[in-house]
Amino acid sequence: MIPETLVFDDKSDLVATASSRFVDLVTKAQADHGVASVVLTGGSNGIAILRALAADSGDVDWSRIELFWGDDRFVPADDPERNYGQAREALLDHVPVDPARVHAMAPSDGEFGDDIEAAAASYASVLTRTSAGRVPHFDLHLLGMGGEGHINSLFPHTAATAETEKTVVAVEDSPKPPPRRITLTLPVVNRSKAVWFLVAGEDKAEAVAAAHTGAHAADWPCAGAHGTDETVWFLDRPAASHL
Repeated sequence: MIPETLVFDDKSDLVATASSRFVDLVTKAQADHGVASVVLTGGSNGIAILRALAADSGDVDWSRIELFWGDDRFVPADDPERNYGQAREALLDHVPVDPARVHAMAPSDGEFGDDIEAAAASYASVLTRTSAGRVPHFDLHLLGMGGEGHINSLFPHTAATAETEKTVVAVEDSPKPPPRRITLTLPVVNRSKAVWFLVAGEDKAEAVAAAHTGAHAADWPCAGAHGTDETVWFLDRPAASHL
């Protein structure tokens, strides 16, 4: 499937378009099958979209949406770098979500303590529990991306990126701090109906070009992610400069 690539003059236009399409996709999913399932991402663009949705989420019924995270730092619950905490501040504290449908990854001072493997296994069980015992087909998986092409906490030439069976893994040695993280893997990302990349900045241009020209996922993890129905790249002009 050929990805859809949208290029914007600035980041504000990127965020506005992505948040508007988020509303369209989620409301359609809710109309089609009752509850929409969405995987959130961190990073400046991912959080900016959540802030835009807090200001105007249109017809989204926030009580009928299952929210997950693609990855998170395995740090204490009050650490400001946790994707979950940033999402709460940007969006979740401002809309009527059902707390039972907000599925955060465990922090390092949570119920599993410092046992990151147990925390990762627990999140894998959350995925199947919320999807009638099966690995879910998310309606939407949002992705940020690093300059070396990492998505979630899947970095080039790592065991997490090469994983083909597990849906969730613990990362002990992330090259980007903090080193300990929990992440969804490519097999579960690629079961998502829609995968959207939210990318800005010239430092991302080489990775964007690699993904668009069929690079190997081991070298550029972003190249290994795609949706079953659609893959959309939301780019600012600097990020698209090598296309």
